[in-house]
Amino acid sequence: MPLVSIAMYVTSEPLADATAELWSFLRHYLSNAGLKDLPEKLDQTVPYDEAWLRPDLLLSQACGYPFAKSLRGRVRLVATPIYDHPGCEGPLMRSFIIVAKDSALHSLEDLRGTTAAINSPDSNSGSNFFRAAVAPLAGGGRFFGRIIETGSHRGSIAAVVEGRADSAAIDCVTFANIRRFDPDYIKAIRIIVETPKGPGLPFITSGDASDDRVLLLRNALSAAIKEPSLSAMRATLGLVDFSVLLGADYQPLLSLAGDALPQLRA
Repeated sequence: MPLVSIAMYVTSEPLADATAELWSFLRHYLSNAGLKDLPEKLDQTVPYDEAWLRPDLLLSQACGYPFAKSLRGRVRLVATPIYDHPGCEGPLMRSFIIVAKDSALHSLEDLRGTTAAINSPDSNSGSNFFRAAVAPLAGGGRFFGRIIETGSHRGSIAAVVEGRADSAAIDCVTFANIRRFDPDYIKAIRIIVETPKGPGLPFITSGDASDDRVLLLRNALSAAIKEPSLSAMRATLGLVDFSVLLGADYQPLLSLAGDALPQLRA
């Protein structure tokens, strides 16, 4: 049975239910097209980043920076979702740099020498975009006084609220989801600036998938956008369309990281 794991933005019950509804539709579409033995439910046991290179992978959602850095050429790019959240522009997205609501920090320059929280060094939205935002101010040298790693965007928000970090970069989709479904979690923070933007989190399949398989998956995702009965699901996810990008469209994320890397070291 092939692996289907769509876990990147499943951070609340409404999002989990909507994602499950999306897969239910895709499963029905793919089954009618001749794919057999498809799982009834999304996998919740395999860590999302371990799913990416599984040989039995049918569909998953990857982070843009790992895709450009280590997955490109080893998996096949299916499509990139388009969300209608603030900060999203077509298939592109950005992050919001946040501080505590009562913080005396109001600009990027104010962050010099302070403590920054990142969810993961390989995160495009939580680290790579953050680096790119402060790089012009750093002059090729050290910018932050200290970096802490939290493991998640919610963890980074908590670090800022609790005073363990002064700032963090939260991707615009995650921020919108928290604002809608768990607003109390962000009531003690504020946005000071937006980061540069880049292509969003791509849907991928296994590297040995045929052209026909990739086209079928794209057609299924396109059908999910057009299906009238899925309007509530799409609204919950903030999903309005999918865009078919090339692997090369993600390449600038590596240049962005390379130019900015020294600025986010401890």
